[in-house]
Amino acid sequence: MKRRNFIKNATVSGVALTGIGSVLNATASESKISNSAKFKLKYAPGLGTFREHVGDDPIENIKFIADQGFTAVFDNGLMGRTPEMQEKIGSELARLGLDLGPFIVYAHHGAKYMVTDDPEVTKMLVGKTTEALEVQKRTGAKTGLITPGIYDEKMDWDYQTINVVNHMRACCDVAGKSGLDLVLEPLNHQVDHPRLFLTKMAQAKLICVAVNHPSCKIVDDMYHQQITEGNLIMNMDLCWDYIGAFHIGDNPGRKEPTTGEINYQNIFQHIYKKGYKGTLCCEHGKSLKGKEGELAFIEAYRKVDAFEV
Repeated sequence: MKRRNFIKNATVSGVALTGIGSVLNATASESKISNSAKFKLKYAPGLGTFREHVGDDPIENIKFIADQGFTAVFDNGLMGRTPEMQEKIGSELARLGLDLGPFIVYAHHGAKYMVTDDPEVTKMLVGKTTEALEVQKRTGAKTGLITPGIYDEKMDWDYQTINVVNHMRACCDVAGKSGLDLVLEPLNHQVDHPRLFLTKMAQAKLICVAVNHPSCKIVDDMYHQQITEGNLIMNMDLCWDYIGAFHIGDNPGRKEPTTGEINYQNIFQHIYKKGYKGTLCCEHGKSLKGKEGELAFIEAYRKVDAFEV
């Protein structure tokens, strides 16, 4: 069965599937999906999201993702791939007209680094940013991601903020040479990442304002922010000029939309009406295992994308 022959026409029109089993057993003539059935927003599945259908090969994943109507992908580990694979990924994305969401430039959730006044930290982060520019050349990526690590219990909070600002300014001076945006990601410390320095949208905006560089942006991870502070729409509006990307994940559980408490259909409608053209990375797990889980993933996005425009 070809890649595009997995989803029933009911899914394409936003109608809920009556049973995953019937989809798996459908014939090609009953379950075609057209490349013209594009999503309204650039939801970006990760490379590997559909490994039950097409394996782990990044290029086959990109083709499958495009065939399901998605117009973007993301790959947190892009920096760790070989230059040859990065070039292949970039070429395939360009061929299919897909965007690429933020890749991780540097993130260590258990280490203390950006809050310190340490020239060696600046040197390391600038080096990582310089490497990221080479990845950008090979792949066409527009956005890299940085997290500041954990806080220092022995240092005044404002001094730590100043240090983060100085490190980010140095990195952005490098990233700005090729127009790469660097997004700071606030993460929750209640469930996933204890002792992190950056946790709130207002805090991230404060840093961006202080850095005062066009490359300094925020990735609004709606799973993390639902846990940390809620008020998802209000906070995104207050930070709108600094948002460079979104991450998606329902809460609780961090699975696909419709599995938790977040009203993603309303949120996506709001983002769409504000004219957002960037990526929304599907940085979450699946509520079901195997091929059934991958089909449920696609159906969930068809459902929440069925908002009025």
